[in-house]
Amino acid sequence: MGTLGKAVYTVGFWIRETGQALDRLGCRLQGNHSFREQLSRHRTLMNVFDKAPAVDKDVFVAPSASIIGDVQFGRGSSIWYGCVLRGDVNSIHIGTGTNIQDNSLVHVAKTNLSGKVLPTIIGDNVTVGHSAVLHGCTVEDEAFVGMGATLLDGSYVEKHAMVAAGALVRQNTRIPCGEVWGGNPAKFLRKLTEEEMAFISQSALNYTNLAKVHAAENGKGFDEIEFEKMLRKKFANRDEEYDSMLGVVRETPPELILPDNVMPADNKLAKTA
Repeated sequence: MGTLGKAVYTVGFWIRETGQALDRLGCRLQGNHSFREQLSRHRTLMNVFDKAPAVDKDVFVAPSASIIGDVQFGRGSSIWYGCVLRGDVNSIHIGTGTNIQDNSLVHVAKTNLSGKVLPTIIGDNVTVGHSAVLHGCTVEDEAFVGMGATLLDGSYVEKHAMVAAGALVRQNTRIPCGEVWGGNPAKFLRKLTEEEMAFISQSALNYTNLAKVHAAENGKGFDEIEFEKMLRKKFANRDEEYDSMLGVVRETPPELILPDNVMPADNKLAKTA
C-alpha cells in the first residue's frame, strides 16, 4: 500500500469512527424511543497484507464467519456460522459444492520443518463437520471430515475417504480412498460401503440447498423481518378444528413455506456429520 493508499485508508477509518460516534449521540438524544442497532467491528471478509478473499457470488458465507486473506472458493460452497478461515501466511483453496460447518477452523502453514510449503486445499463436494480443525492439509473431492476432527500439517485425505468424528490425524498421514479412519491418533477402521460413499455426495448436496435458504434469510431487510414476525404471530395459535367448525380457511403464507429439499435426509451416518 503506497502513501496515497494509506492516506485514503486513514480518511476512511476516521469517517467510520465519526459515523459510530454520531449514532451513539443520536441514540442518547432519542432516549427510550430510539432503535439501537449494535455496530460491530467484525468483518466477514477481511484483507491481510495484500491478500484478499475471492468469493464467488453463489457462495454462502454466514455473517458471523471470518474469511481472512488469501482464500478462494468454488461455486455453491458454504461457510457456516462461527467458522474462521485464515489464509495469511499461505493460501486456502476450497472447491465447488463444499460445506465447512459451524465453528470449524481452517488455517495454513508457511512451511514445515523440511521446508515444504503447506497451503490448505479442500476439493469439490467435501463435507467438513462442526468444530473441525484443518491445518496445512489436503482433502480431495467428495471426502468427509467428521465433527471435531483435527487434521494436522501435511495430512492428506483421498477421494471418498472418511475421517471419523473426534479423530486426530497426525502430521503427514495419508488416508487412502474408500477408508474410514478414527481415533487418537487416527488409524484405519474399515472400508466404506457404496451406500456410505453415496451419502457423502448427498450430504454435500443437502448443505448446498440448505445454504440457499440461509442466504435468502440473511439477505432480508429490517422491514421484511418485522413483517414476517407479525405473520408468524398471527398464524402461530390457530386451531384447525375450531376453524373448520366456523368454516374458516386460513392458508399459510408462501413466505413461511420452506422447500422440501432443504433439510438433510435421515440416515445412519447423520451423527458423524
